[in-house]
Amino acid sequence: MLLDMDLGVLLPSLIPSSQSVYVLVFYFVYLAVAGEILPGKVIRGVLLSDGSQLRYRCNGLLALTLLVAILGICAKLGIVSPLVVADRGLELLSATFIFCVLVTLALYVTGRSSSDKSSSLKPHVSENLVHDWWFGIQLNPQFMSIDLKFFFVRAGMMGWLLINLSILAKSVQDGSLSQSMILYQIFCALYILDYFVHEEYMTSTWDIIAERLGFMLVFGDLLWIPFTFSIQGWWLLHNKVELTVPAIVANCLVFVIGYMVFRGANKQKHIFKKNPKTPIWGKPPVVVGGKLLASGYWGIARHCNYLGDLMLALSFSLPCGISSPVPYFYPIYLLILLIWRERRDEVRCAEKYKEIWAEYLRLVPWRILPYVY
Repeated sequence: MLLDMDLGVLLPSLIPSSQSVYVLVFYFVYLAVAGEILPGKVIRGVLLSDGSQLRYRCNGLLALTLLVAILGICAKLGIVSPLVVADRGLELLSATFIFCVLVTLALYVTGRSSSDKSSSLKPHVSENLVHDWWFGIQLNPQFMSIDLKFFFVRAGMMGWLLINLSILAKSVQDGSLSQSMILYQIFCALYILDYFVHEEYMTSTWDIIAERLGFMLVFGDLLWIPFTFSIQGWWLLHNKVELTVPAIVANCLVFVIGYMVFRGANKQKHIFKKNPKTPIWGKPPVVVGGKLLASGYWGIARHCNYLGDLMLALSFSLPCGISSPVPYFYPIYLLILLIWRERRDEVRCAEKYKEIWAEYLRLVPWRILPYVY
């Protein structure tokens, strides 16, 4: 979409209108209220260094289902257009960016002034303003009892689906709906819905338990996930791709295998953290030093979940064919990001586990892809 616009059209379309601001405000208010009042399983987070555990209400699937139903009814009654996101995508992108900057500046100020000594709110200040703003100061800051880190991840994942649904509605209206668009929409919808079915697993991921909340995470959750992960949909809206039956079958296989590895690895790690003695693939787990899992997917590669994530990302792009690199931005970006993150993880683990980590490397020599990397 950006490539088809000249600068004279692009710049005005980036200026947020009052309607785009209203859409964003409604979205965040709805998520805040729904997250607090809708029923859902309450999960204890991992044990923090001070012995405390945060609680998370995992009602994202219900909140998402209700939101889509409300928007569907409103669209049927003519209250809101299903094309509002597709028609105002750039406005919403810029409005979201402005929000990310403002909220992270607020997080920086409140974090700097905090005297809280708990693990979740203790300020970590480096005296480098840019560093502290980018990486954050507090681990789990809250606003009106809402855990902001968990809230922003939820908002980004739901936003991705809402953007896709608006793109789908526009393709139907334009008469450009294709097999490729349907395949892309199905894969993304299954992935996002699966995320919310297993939302509790998010509470034990590195982002939640270790990364402080700064611009890097807020921007990544609220803008990067929904607006860049949907590039394939935007591209297919303007480019028709006809897929052969073998291509469709191969694409489905990449998605299914990627899903099995991604979900299987994350599930094994989550269960292990809750109960280290739970059998994996029918056998007692191999645990190094009583802390590091070396069984199941985690005995194949140290970051096997990243491999599954990369395969899923590739499956979202394959419906676009190979005529352009633009739809492959997401898997290419994700490859770079995960290798960078894997390197950071390994340095931290080496410092934390020392000789235990060395033994783990001996048992599991491959980082992401066995026999390759």
